[in-house]
Parts: sequence; C-alpha cells; structure tokens
Amino acid sequence: MKRELPERQKFLVQWVSKATGISTFGVKVRLQGNNLHIMCEGRECPQRWRTLSDLLRALQQTDLDVLTSIEQPAIYQVFVYGKKKGEKRAKWCHRVYLNQLDQHLEQVDQALLEDEEKSKQPRGALIVSNESLARQGHPEAIARYLSETLSPFGIAVQVKIIKQKSTENNQKNQSRLWIFCESSYSPDPSLIAEPVAQKLRHLKLSGYQDAVIASRVSGENKVDWVIRVDLTPSEVMLKEWARWGDVQALSRLLSETLSESKVALQATLKESTLHIFCTPAASPLFTASAPEKGLCLGFIKPLLEAIAPQGIVAATVYGQKTTDNKPVWVDWFSLPAKEHPALAISALELASSGEKDAIVFLLERLLNPDLDSRLKTGGIRVLLLSRGDLLHIMCDAPVCPARKQVASQVTEFVRQLKIPGIVGVRVYGRRAGNKEPFWHDGVDYQHRQHLEPEATPEFAATSAYVRELLPSVTDQPVLRPETTEEVYTFVTQVAEDWSATVRKILLATQLFTDVEHSQEQTTDHHHGLRVALVWGTLGLLLTLQTDWILGKFMSGSIPLTPTVASVSPKSPSTTSEAEHKQRTVFFTSTNGEKSPQRGNNISNGSGLTQANDTQPRNLPASPLKQKATPTAILLATRSQKAGALLTQIPTFNAQQLDEQLALYKQRLAKTGHPPDVLIIGSSRALRGIDPVALSKSLTTQGSSSIDVFNFGINGATAQVVDFILRGVLQPSELPKLIVWADGSRAFNSGREDITFRTIATSPGYQYVLEKTPQKTSSTDTINSIEQQTDKETTTGETQQGNSSYKAVDEWLNKGLAALSASYQKRDNLKNLLKQQFNSLPIISDATQQVNKKSNSINSEEDASQAVDFDGFLPLSIRFQPATYYQKHTKVSGDYDKDYKSFRLEGDQDAAVQALLEFTQSQKITLVFVNMPLTAYYLDSVRSKYEQEFQQYMRRLADNPNFIYRDLSQLYPKAIDYFSDPSHLNRYGAYKVSQKLGNDPMIPWPSK
Repeated sequence: MKRELPERQKFLVQWVSKATGISTFGVKVRLQGNNLHIMCEGRECPQRWRTLSDLLRALQQTDLDVLTSIEQPAIYQVFVYGKKKGEKRAKWCHRVYLNQLDQHLEQVDQALLEDEEKSKQPRGALIVSNESLARQGHPEAIARYLSETLSPFGIAVQVKIIKQKSTENNQKNQSRLWIFCESSYSPDPSLIAEPVAQKLRHLKLSGYQDAVIASRVSGENKVDWVIRVDLTPSEVMLKEWARWGDVQALSRLLSETLSESKVALQATLKESTLHIFCTPAASPLFTASAPEKGLCLGFIKPLLEAIAPQGIVAATVYGQKTTDNKPVWVDWFSLPAKEHPALAISALELASSGEKDAIVFLLERLLNPDLDSRLKTGGIRVLLLSRGDLLHIMCDAPVCPARKQVASQVTEFVRQLKIPGIVGVRVYGRRAGNKEPFWHDGVDYQHRQHLEPEATPEFAATSAYVRELLPSVTDQPVLRPETTEEVYTFVTQVAEDWSATVRKILLATQLFTDVEHSQEQTTDHHHGLRVALVWGTLGLLLTLQTDWILGKFMSGSIPLTPTVASVSPKSPSTTSEAEHKQRTVFFTSTNGEKSPQRGNNISNGSGLTQANDTQPRNLPASPLKQKATPTAILLATRSQKAGALLTQIPTFNAQQLDEQLALYKQRLAKTGHPPDVLIIGSSRALRGIDPVALSKSLTTQGSSSIDVFNFGINGATAQVVDFILRGVLQPSELPKLIVWADGSRAFNSGREDITFRTIATSPGYQYVLEKTPQKTSSTDTINSIEQQTDKETTTGETQQGNSSYKAVDEWLNKGLAALSASYQKRDNLKNLLKQQFNSLPIISDATQQVNKKSNSINSEEDASQAVDFDGFLPLSIRFQPATYYQKHTKVSGDYDKDYKSFRLEGDQDAAVQALLEFTQSQKITLVFVNMPLTAYYLDSVRSKYEQEFQQYMRRLADNPNFIYRDLSQLYPKAIDYFSDPSHLNRYGAYKVSQKLGNDPMIPWPSK
C-alpha cells in the first residue's frame, strides 16, 4: 500500500522532475538529517553525467531550503542515485556538496566531453573534502563534516561558536564549539559520543577549549542530553603526561620528533634513568647503519630538558643497528631533576604525600591504559577534591565510565597510596557534560564515628550528600506463622463433614432441593409453581406470626430500659468510651515499664517466650513509648465509616496496613506535612529501625528534630511497597527521603505473594485503581497483578453489575422494617437471646474458662505486638538458640517457602522498576537497607540466593536517586540484638538506627 508523500517532498519531486526531464513516477526523494537523497529511475538507467549536469544547473538557481519546510534542518549535501526500474541496486551514486557546486559542475562538464571521446577517466576541478574545510574552523564546514557521520542516523547538525569568558581554566580566551543535534527521536548518547569525539579531535582544531554536543527531539525546546568533548590537542596531552615522567608519552613525543629523520625510537625507565634506543626507521634488508649520534642528540636532549620529566634525573641514549643488540654509540646526560631536588621526587611519592596533581595524573594513567584511545576521544578525565578525611574523585568521559571497571581500581589504588589524613574515598562516574554523577561508590579504610554531614563537592552537584555502595551478602524477609499440613487437613475434613450434615438436614425439610439432581430431571413446571406458591404463603404467614410474637415479647421486656436510663445518665456510647480508656490505660501501663524489670515472660509474634533472668546484660535502647494499636484501630474504623470526611479508602483486608495507614494519616493531619523520613518494608523494617533512635542520631549531628515514621507491614513485598507509595499515598504525602528496609524475600518472584494477593482482592485496592488509574495501571506490575487476580476481578465486576439489585433490596428492607414489630428492637432482642444462651450451666462454665484464658493470652500478645505512635514495633525478647529451637523447627534454605523457586525477574522486579521510575520523577531519594541476619539463619542455600540478590542490588544502584546500603553481615553473632534468627529486637533496632544516622552516604534531611 502506497503512502501519500508529505507536501515538502512533493515539491522536491516536482522540482527534480522538471530539472532532469524524468517523470515524477521515476523520482523518489528522502530527507535524512542534513542530507537529501534523490533516486532517479527509468526503463533504462538514466545517464549519470547528463542527469547530474541538469540537476547541478538547477541547484545553482534554486535554494533547497525554500522547497522544504521551516522545521527541516539545512541541507548540506545531496546524494543522487540512478537505477533501472525493477532492479534493487543503483547502478551509480554521486555525492554533491552544496557549497562546491561550481567545482562539481566543472567536473561533470569535463566528464561529458570525455564521454564523447569514449574516455572513462573523468578529470576536472578538484573537489575539496568537508574534512579539509572543517580543519580551518568554519562552523558550517564542521557541521557538514559531522553530518557525514550523523545523517545516516537521521540526525541533523548545526554548529555555533561561542566565545568563553576569561577564567582560571580558560586564561587564553579560547572558544567553545556548540554542536546542536536534532532528530525525530532521542538517540542513545553512548552510540554517537565516541564517533563524534574522534571526528572532532581528528580535526586538530586550534583556539577551542572544548566542544559541547546538545541533542533534542524535533519540535521540542528541551535538550535531552549534553556531552562535553575535550579538544585539548594531542601534543599538549602528551606533554602533560611526559611532564610527570610517563615513559610512553615521552617515547611518543620523541618518536614524532625523529620521524622525519627516519629514526625509530624506544624508551624504558630503570630507577631514575631514562634509556633511549635509536634504530633506523626503514631498513627492508636490515643493512642500514645506526643513526647519527649528533642528529639524535640534537633532537632528544633539548626536548627532554624543556619537558623536565618528574622523577627522571638522567638519560642514556643508544645508537644501534636493527639486527645488532650491541650499541654502536652511547651518550649520557643529566636532566633538570638532577639540579632541582623537587623534580627528583617521583610522581608516586608525591601522590603518597597528598599532592593532588600527582594523584590526578596517576589515576588518569591508571584509567587510560591505551594511550591511542585517550588521544582519539579524550579518554577518562579525573577531578579531585578533598573534604576533611575523605577524598572525592570524579571520573567522566564522553561515555560514562563503567562502575565495575573504575570504582574498584580507584579505591584499591588510593588504599595503596596510604595518603596521610585520608581514611575514606568516594568515587563518582558521569558522562562528560553532566553535573550530577550517574553512579556513586566508596570505601572507608578506617572506621569513622560521629561523622558530620559531608558538603557536596562542586563537581558532584548532588541534591544532598554523597553516596556509597559497600559489599555484603543479602537479607531475609519476614517470618510469618504458617499452619501445618496436619492442621489444614483436619480443618478441611471437619468443614466437609459439617457441610454434608447441614445439606442433609436442609434437604430433609423439602424446602430445598439438590441443584445437580434437579438439573438432571425434567418436572412439570405447573406443579412446581403450585408447590412454591403453597410453601411461600406458609413461610410468609409463619414470618408474620413470629414477628408479632417477638414484638409482644420485647414490649414486655423494654420498660426496664427507661428506669435504668433515669437512674444512670450513661449511654452506651459513654460506656464504650470508658471501656476504651481502660484498655488504653492497660496498654500504656503494660508497656511503660522496661522489659528487664518485668517479672512475667514476654511473648513475640512467633510465640517465643523468654524470662527476664535469661537476659545477661543491659543493652542501650530507646525508652518504650505509649502503644498506638487501639488508637490505630479506632482511627481505621472511623476512616472507613466516615467516607468522604477522611481518607475515603476502604479496608485493604490487611488489618495492619489499615492501622498503619490510619496512624500515618493522623500524623499528616497533625503536622500538616509529611515526615522528614519515611521507613517502609516488611516486619524487618517494622521491628528493625527505631524512629526515635534514628531521629536522635541525626539531631546530634547538628540538625534540629527530624520527624521519622515507620510504615512497616508484616509480609510486605516489593509489590506491596510499590502499591503503597505509588497508589495508596499521594505524592504530596511522601517525604523526599524514603528508607526501604528488607531483604531478598521481598524480591522473590518465584513464590506466591500472598500478602499482595490479599490486598489485591480488597475494596481498598479496587478503590485505588478507580481513583488513580494513571499510577497503578501504567506499569507491568499492576497488569500482572490484574492477570493474577482475574477471578477476583470478575467477581468485582459481577458485584458492580448487581448494584441495581442491591438498591431494590435495600428499598424492600426499609419498607418491611417499617411494617415489622420487632425490627426496630433487634439489638435488644439479640442481647437478650445471647444472655439467655450464656446463662445455660454448661455454656456458662465453658465460656468463662475460655474467656479468661483468651483474655490473658490476647492481652499479653497485644502488648507485645502493639506498635507505638511512630509505627515502630519494639520487641524486648532476645534470641536464644538453645530454647528457640526447642519450640520451633529449624528450617533449612532448601525447605524455606520464602525461597521457593527463587527468582528475581518477574512481578517483584517490575514493581521495583516502576517504583524507581516514580521516585526519580518525584525527585525522591530511595535508600534500600539490607537488614542484618544471624549466622544461624544464613546456611549455604540461603547464602547462594543472597549472593544473587547482592548482584541484583548492585545493578539497581546505578539508578539515580537510589542508594544501596548492606548491613546483612553487621551482627552475625550478636544474638542479643535479635528476637529470632532474622528479626531484630528493640536493642538491635537501636544500634542499626544509630549506624544509619551516622552513615554519610545517605543524604539525610537537615533543618
């Protein structure tokens, strides 16, 4: 199917047809970057020189830019093709430079004359290449030269020269070359950076400090990316390195100097003497004599004395034949370092003493082992800044240096230097031209305590502090109680027996019938209608009579109520408030005491108990605060009932999520703004990071009070965290720093995500999808969840389709309630029946015993599992392997359901990628903390998966606004800091919070 040409191409086709005499059906044109391609075809291939002659004369009289649209970039060259119809390949192709039309026309005329003379060798005017013209420094010529490389990619080029102000780095008032690229798409800068840099440096332009390549999409004003290309001449680069005594640079300079004299040269450095070997450059038969001594020394000695290489005190020059290792002549002379002691010190010694220029040279030499590659593209540039006891090193290049290749080399090299006063290094990588680094790395060679927040280096222009990545193993998510297979089988059998018994009873009344049996039989429909009418009438009469009797019965029992009301002014609501206050006092008094002073046992979520006498020593921890669980439940209930008055979010079928959300909303309503730091994750975050301890640690570093909230949810996976941050909470409700504390389990896409599936079937989830579809449906994560919950979604759609029936049902209920005698007093009836049932002797005794036991257990568990108003769950229990594994089976990694079919690619990874994209767009810094584990937990199987997780997190750490901190191996044997093998207690949470607060790699907010 043919497409209609745009108007601008139609004009070009008609113009070419008129100029060459070829039908418009035989002309095709294409605009690509700064190039115009013209295809001429016919039954016989058009004559090359005749077609070009007609076309060139038309080009002399026509401005092509007038024939194209205003948005089309300038056309620098035209490619003309000629082919026969039906053939796939063109028979000839000719390139025309529009700035040299006269020379092209002269060449074509000469070729036409020679064709008449049957000559096949065209001669005529010399066509100057774009490269030769570009070397002169003309902007248009440089643009034409670069378009040869970029136009095949559909990229148009425009070049401008901007004079630079005189600065410290630009004392010669050099100019800057600006190269503006425009295309219909945003090209990958890494694909064109090095080719363009090579072409620019190949021109050997003088008077330019550097070049800046800026790319944008056609029709947009915003620049997508910029690249800086160092235009420092190769000779200057070589002399800079030669000045520091680099043997390869010295050898290259000396070889270029002696190349015209046909002398080959090699150089080596032994101790502080440079040995130079001179041989004939071209000797096919290897019979040439050794180079003349005077000639060689006349070039070598003045050059070395002018350079004065660092750390080289003398030079020995040898003249020898190509085939003879024995020198014909030898000469020795001293260098300036002999007379000046400051020049005699090697670059390595200077770097070890802290000389910045020497450190920069050695690092650049380390990162640019291939000298030719550095001279072609500019190589990797190193910028150095020292701040306190830290060394900040920025590495940039036209293509951002790879973290794996650069970071480890730099940190290890600085370690070997042993620079006085430097105890750590921070390494950054970026594309030349960018202010912010693409990645961060760093190592502390010594333990650094009570660190002040580090000022941002000038070259790193980050929004807060510098970042770091340290190696380690991985992390394990939450442990939740699971029902055993025996219990599950027993419950299933009981449920089946109970349902079968109830079914038999209902069928025996003949009011119900078996659906399957009734479908297999065909009965008389009229008979069925009569039976239904009879039984329906009887049922209605029975209902009315029962309602009348209950109404009479309740009317005789009600007179007691006014008497009670007159005696006591308390209403049911007042009573419930009093009960609520008593419960609050109970929780407050229970948890207000420190755990070591209690005489009773403490229970954690897994049922582990431990007496106080088993705790050998006192550990520092934040004081226990008032528990917020009762308040959170009340707030969550009110928010669900209040609808539009509060959060408008129904339940998520996860009580803890509802409660934490209610607490967080209460915090927002109280302060009017989100907290400074939000902690999120599974139970490892819920129990493992203490907001009070973290805030206190940050306050001691000079900041005022930092507001921290812990939004940990038991069993929260990456999908749950993504849903909460992007769906449940609004961007205005999120702080600019989020700490995600968890481990590898939260990222395992191979196992079933029960927590998220439960949330995905809730009314709250459906509400979020309907309210903010742009947040939740724009990623593959939500799409996959919708596929996983297909049945639940179908059920939800069915319920929505039945909304009209619900309205009718509600109307009928209200109508019948008005006629009913007992409906208005149904609550009193229910309480009365309950009292009569509980007054039975057998039921009364059993109920009292069960309630007594249940209240005792529940109060103890609630006291242990209740979070405070900061959302933190402090557990005082300490992990004791001897007693713990007597009550709990030790499960190895092979049988751990959390590691079942361990796979990092899938739904969880999609959620992580969506979350990273969201935080980057909102300029939120996301810090992932791999929480500590015990040595009892990390067996060989789990360790293997943890290593995979480590590699996965290091790849993610290349994303901007994402920081990875690994603490999994922080306390492998300090079991007093754990409540179980993989969860911290309040003492461990206190230590971890302090460590995080003192971490200079995390850009903590300051007030």
